[in-house]
Amino acid sequence: MEFGIFNAVCLTPSFRARHGANAEHQRIMDELAYIRAADKAGFKYSWASEHHFLTEYSHLSANESFLAFAAAQTKNIHLGSGIINLTPPVNHPARIAERVAMLDHLSEGRFEFGTGRGSSTTEQRGFGIEDQELTREMVAETLPQIVRMWKDEDYSYDGRFFSMPERNILPKPYTKPHPPLWVAAGSPGTFELAARQGLGVLCFAFGAPEQFIPLIEKYKREIKNADPVGGFVNDNIMITTQMLCLEDGGKAREAFSAMDSGYYLSLVFRYLDTFPRPNGIPEWPETIPDQTPEQINKAIESGAIAVGDPEEVTKAIKRFEETGADQLSFGMLSSAMPIETCEEAVATFGQHVLPKFDKDPVHSTTRQRIAQVGS
Repeated sequence: MEFGIFNAVCLTPSFRARHGANAEHQRIMDELAYIRAADKAGFKYSWASEHHFLTEYSHLSANESFLAFAAAQTKNIHLGSGIINLTPPVNHPARIAERVAMLDHLSEGRFEFGTGRGSSTTEQRGFGIEDQELTREMVAETLPQIVRMWKDEDYSYDGRFFSMPERNILPKPYTKPHPPLWVAAGSPGTFELAARQGLGVLCFAFGAPEQFIPLIEKYKREIKNADPVGGFVNDNIMITTQMLCLEDGGKAREAFSAMDSGYYLSLVFRYLDTFPRPNGIPEWPETIPDQTPEQINKAIESGAIAVGDPEEVTKAIKRFEETGADQLSFGMLSSAMPIETCEEAVATFGQHVLPKFDKDPVHSTTRQRIAQVGS
């Protein structure tokens, strides 16, 4: 299993209270420090979201700018979009092709192209998309065309959601034939579609790791017969969850209890209204209460959350490994966690836990691409 981190520029109430008018800028800088710490600790991937208009939940709207800056500050970690929104009213497909290729050059082959349709009607309607079901058709149309743009010097297209006269989209990618392709998935149908198209999957864990086992098993069966939309198959599933690994397990518990986790989950279900909504989730502005110390201890003891000392966190990582997932990513700053605690946890995890699971220095996406298309 490989490891990554997730960046979103989340601003919870207690973080805003500590930093005042400077909170937004401070969290953007914190996310960059998080990437540098993960790169140093041996994490292989960093994923930057694209969200618009989602106050507090995510202020990371221009991930192509953010990732370009991160590329200049890192050496080994792969930098991914988690996601770039493929719907033409949000991002014109030619502009996506240009930005992805430029990021691929600036990172010298370390860019991972995560795609999706957006998961919030707040965002979709902000760009004039009134029917969220149309976004599925938009993605189905645009992704194959972006791949074409990277190949064809004389590209033209007359489609339903966008059209272009003959043009040469530049630059072409640094990675041949192009960076790895991923898609955000929140439903069984999207897992199946990703497998058929040879796409890696980006998903989020809001419950027990075992809920992913049937989805992953089906994905792994289906992808063996993929008809890839890109130039090679990216057989990978990434799950995003939380992590707080410290030498002192008591200190980790104390820090976790002060992270505004209930408030963050409330923001998830406030805004991401295309996600399935579990029973019992209160309607905004009522929020989910934070876990009690007893609930946190119970979750740690069962391995349900990757919180505690290295031994306790290792137990939780094994539960995720047993699902068959290929990568586990941690959205540690999607909380009120101070950057100093985050950096300490990343270093501790990198020293004590990561080497037990990831023993291959080559990124899975690189290894698969080379095996299929050569260097």
